[in-house]
Amino acid sequence: MDLGIEGKKALVTGGGRGLGRSIAQCLAEEGATVAVVSRTPGDVAAFVSELGDRHLGIACDLMADGAPAWLVTELLQRMGNPDIVVHNLGGSLDETDPMCGIDVWRRIYRFNLEISVELNLAFIPHMQRCRWGRVVHISSIAALENQGTVPYCAIKAALNAYVRSLGRFVAPDGVNISALLPGAVFTQGGYWDITSRDRPEHVREYLDKRMAIHRFGQPDEIGRIAAFLCSQHASFVVGSAITVDGGQGRCFF
Repeated sequence: MDLGIEGKKALVTGGGRGLGRSIAQCLAEEGATVAVVSRTPGDVAAFVSELGDRHLGIACDLMADGAPAWLVTELLQRMGNPDIVVHNLGGSLDETDPMCGIDVWRRIYRFNLEISVELNLAFIPHMQRCRWGRVVHISSIAALENQGTVPYCAIKAALNAYVRSLGRFVAPDGVNISALLPGAVFTQGGYWDITSRDRPEHVREYLDKRMAIHRFGQPDEIGRIAAFLCSQHASFVVGSAITVDGGQGRCFF
C-alpha cells in the first residue's frame, strides 16, 4: 500500500534506536524526509549513514532546559516545518517508588508529556495553515491499566486524554492526532533484552501468562502501524488511542 507521504517532512523524537529508529526507518521507506532526534550523537550519525544524507540526525537531550525551543529553531533552519511529528520520547526513568516525591513526578511528566506539548505548540499551527498534518504520540498499554509504575501509568493516561481532546480541536483543519499504545516490545539493549539474559525464567513466565500471543512484539510491528497513522489513509483517525500489544492488556477500552 502506498501511504501517500512521499516528499513529506517528518520529525521523530527518541529516534536513535528501538521503536523510534524503526518508526523513522518505516517513514523513510515510504519516501518521507526524516529528522531523527536522540541524545546520543552516534545513534543519529548511524541513522543518516544508513539511510542517506537527505535525512537529518540531530543530537539533543530534550530534557535539558531550553532544548525543545532549540530543536524547533534547528529544525526550521535545516529542514523547515515538519508535516509529520512522531513523539517517541518517554519512559519511566527507572523510578519505581509509588510514593516518590513531586520532583520525580515533574520529571516523568516532562519526559512523557510536556516536551511533546511544547513541540506541538510550535509545529501544529503551520500544519493547520497547510490544511494537512499528522501527529502520533507513542503512549503505552500502561495508560489503560496498571502495568507499570504509578507516575508512568498516570502520565500516559493524561497523554491519551490530551490526544483525544486536541485531536478533536484540530481535526477540521486537516490535522490528525493519534496515540499508539504498544505492549511489551523486544528492542536491542532494552529492558526485555537485558531481562532475557538476567532472568530468563521471569521472561518465560511473563510470555506465557501475560502475552496472549506468547511472544514479544518486534519494533517494525510498531513502526509500520505508526507509519500508517502518519499516512493519507489515516484521515478518519481523530484523537484515537490504538492498542498494539499482542493481547497483553485486558481492558476493553
